[in-house]
Amino acid sequence: MGTLIWFTFWGMLAVLAIVAGIVGYLRRRAWFASALPRIDDDAVRTILDEGALALEEDQPLDLREIEAEEERFWSETWDEPEESDFGGPRG
Repeated sequence: MGTLIWFTFWGMLAVLAIVAGIVGYLRRRAWFASALPRIDDDAVRTILDEGALALEEDQPLDLREIEAEEERFWSETWDEPEESDFGGPRG
């Protein structure tokens, strides 16, 4: 009887490990597929006409602009919270 319990335990553990591996593989595959650029019919025509395809890439971050915006944000004055009667002891 004890052997059957251990066999069932290790069998279920093996099944869980296999399922976790498959799920991880599918998630990784989906993530890598989303990172690839999408090529549509217009891009194929461009490749056929020009022999190459130049994709627009994201612009690099402008650190000076980010720093100026951060300074502007922290230099703003904030309204003080209004006092209210809610939440206090009644009496």
